[in-house]
Amino acid sequence: MKAIRKKLIGDQAFLFTGLGLGFTFTVQITTLTSGDFADLYAIITTISRFFALTGSYLSIIGLLLIARIPWIENALGHDRLVVWHRKAMPYALYMITFHVLLVGLGYAGAEGEVIGYELWLMTTTYPWMLPAAVGFLLLILAGITSYKNVRNSIKYETWWVIHLYTYLGVALSFMHQILTGGMFIGHPLNRAYWIGLYLSVVFSIVTWRIIIPVARSIRHQLVISKVEVEGPGVVSIYVSGKNISKLNAQGGQFFNWRFLSKDRWHESHPFSLSAAPTNNELRFTVKALGDSSKDFVNIKIGTRVVIEGPYGIFTRDMARQFKHATLIGGGVGITPLRAIIDEIPDSTSIDVVYRARNHDDLVLKAELDELTQRRNVKIHYLVGSRVEHPINEFSLKKYVPRFADSDVYVCGPQGLIDDVVSACKSAGIPKDRVHHEAFLYHAQ
Repeated sequence: MKAIRKKLIGDQAFLFTGLGLGFTFTVQITTLTSGDFADLYAIITTISRFFALTGSYLSIIGLLLIARIPWIENALGHDRLVVWHRKAMPYALYMITFHVLLVGLGYAGAEGEVIGYELWLMTTTYPWMLPAAVGFLLLILAGITSYKNVRNSIKYETWWVIHLYTYLGVALSFMHQILTGGMFIGHPLNRAYWIGLYLSVVFSIVTWRIIIPVARSIRHQLVISKVEVEGPGVVSIYVSGKNISKLNAQGGQFFNWRFLSKDRWHESHPFSLSAAPTNNELRFTVKALGDSSKDFVNIKIGTRVVIEGPYGIFTRDMARQFKHATLIGGGVGITPLRAIIDEIPDSTSIDVVYRARNHDDLVLKAELDELTQRRNVKIHYLVGSRVEHPINEFSLKKYVPRFADSDVYVCGPQGLIDDVVSACKSAGIPKDRVHHEAFLYHAQ
């Protein structure tokens, strides 16, 4: 029943997105006049407006995908929404860029001006064009830093701050569209539809990413209660509070954490729970990657915490059966798997395959070893290179004889996930028994 409900919500989300795109095209088509096709330059300008509307609509949808709307997150999964966001936003930027170039060409040709001068004239004289130009530049900046090679070369904190400009970039273009768009001038219903789209995004972001997280954090009185060093560069942070069970968090999910100290209040960090939550405590485990995460060991006890979440559907509820479970983690990807173990029934036998480059990368090893003493859990450590420890059907069956009969959970780098998914396919494991989550830049 739960799977059917999630599918229904997903289908509804796709339906409304498609209908919205159809309405957006209708806004343009129903306001066309003969003058829009009077000559070549008029046609170019008309085409530019189609690009503007489509690009703007995709940018709105892109922001809505990461607005953290609970029923959509729970139905489709945060990872999938982030992937769709990353696919939608580049196309939005491409189309808005085509709009800028084509509208400049159309107006320049009609007035006999050089395109560069015409764009400058439009920017400095048309209503709200200067803010729109600034917004366009901010979108370009966010787009450039989203490409994989660039993103991997900058600190997470820097990337996160730059990405906040996406919201500002989209907002700055709004008044220009309403005041100069021919499809809105003199068309109150079209204008109401477009304003409604933007307001729905603003409402969703403000509600689910600001008001509710702040209210929950105050209600549950969340504070840092303990910081525990787990190994070189690895710390576990314990957050205590009241009635935490009412957050309905599960092992395998993650929160965006904001620590209200003078040097951290402006940063938000996405970390998975590394233990099943209790009624008065949450725990996450951090490996030093960015500038801020390196200094978590020094965070003060008693620091107030604001959370967004819980997010993600990478939980024990994904499983179809619980006769046997195989959990496969890479590096710090073991942390959500560790939390899921707490919530798997004691009657289930569990094999954990944990791959790491060296022994220092074995996060929570002592805790995992302790589990083997009190639970029906077997741990298989694969320390070394991928060449030494390949992941395929045969290697996994060597460590886990019941692999083909398992519910399989995998979390870690995308390469590991791809190898495990391929191994499961070769072993004949149905897709609905293979559950995975990649570590992405979740905090968008």
